[in-house]
Amino acid sequence: MGRIRTMLIKRTGQNMVKENPGLFSSEFGHNKKALVEKLNIPSKKLRNVIAGYITQLTKRSQKK
Repeated sequence: MGRIRTMLIKRTGQNMVKENPGLFSSEFGHNKKALVEKLNIPSKKLRNVIAGYITQLTKRSQKK
């Protein structure tokens, strides 16, 4: 069973990948640093969850 993410996380992650396609990769640490540069996210946990979702999105797109 997977973890269900809120629409805020999904919408933010998908918009960031769509607006900056070459910025994110399949590495969590790289995506975390890229989010810090692009967005001002006050919560460390929220930033990590969004970075993890972006990592999952990029891994899925690489498989196709």
